[in-house]
Amino acid sequence: TMPSIFSYQSAEVDWCEGNFERSAVIAEYYNTDGTSLFSFLLLAPLNFLVLVWGAFSELQVNCGTFAACNGRSQKRAGVPLLPAGVFSMYFHMTLSYVGQLLDELSILWGLAVAYSFWYPQVYFPKCIKTRKHFLWLTGTTTVISTLMSFIKPTLNAYALNCIAFHLLYLTWRELKKCNDKRVHQMAKVMVMWWVLAITSWISDRWLCWFWQAVNFPYFHSFWHVLIAMSLLYCCPLVIYFNILYEMPSFKPKLEYWPSDSWPVVVPYVALEESHKQC
Repeated sequence: TMPSIFSYQSAEVDWCEGNFERSAVIAEYYNTDGTSLFSFLLLAPLNFLVLVWGAFSELQVNCGTFAACNGRSQKRAGVPLLPAGVFSMYFHMTLSYVGQLLDELSILWGLAVAYSFWYPQVYFPKCIKTRKHFLWLTGTTTVISTLMSFIKPTLNAYALNCIAFHLLYLTWRELKKCNDKRVHQMAKVMVMWWVLAITSWISDRWLCWFWQAVNFPYFHSFWHVLIAMSLLYCCPLVIYFNILYEMPSFKPKLEYWPSDSWPVVVPYVALEESHKQC
């Protein structure tokens, strides 16, 4: 009989970490508890809170930070990551077919939200003239991709990871037009975390036999932490460029909380100068 799509271990994929070795309820303990919780349920809200905190800390600027002027866009920075964190935990806890699809589709729809609201209009296809039309294009593409994800779920993770190359290409295009050293430095840090993350993901997927032989099958849990760190730098960069395109009267500046000198920091976007009142 065909197993229930909600049943434990009914997913088409299984990661390198041994199942039920540390808990009778949690299939992949480290992928579920520590890393998913830390990566998406802690870092995403922290990033959002720091972005909002900037609005109150820089009172000398009319609008403080972009959060004070365009709170809706700031909230989009962290909100799409929260479902991804919850569904990732559920998937790794159960390794169920439903959990796998929820995990992957939450990432797909999170990316769709980011593209819909933040994708620069200068890069729109020639047939798309307005943001509203682009929303329809993104929504239609996402619905079709969602339906296609049921055909061969084992390929979904590879397809989602390939989207990162398009994001890196866009970042490179924007950096060519930008002379701000802080922006270039943040982009380098973002790419560094992403390279470490994708290396961990591939290592866990393709070299599992080796890591199991040396009793260290935990690289997928590293992936969760490292990709979250990359997103921690990616979101402020996206918002920075969004301000340049959508709110050209403001002068965005990348800052670090609590300060640049701290070894562990959270980046955010502040406004160096404003010519408008919110």
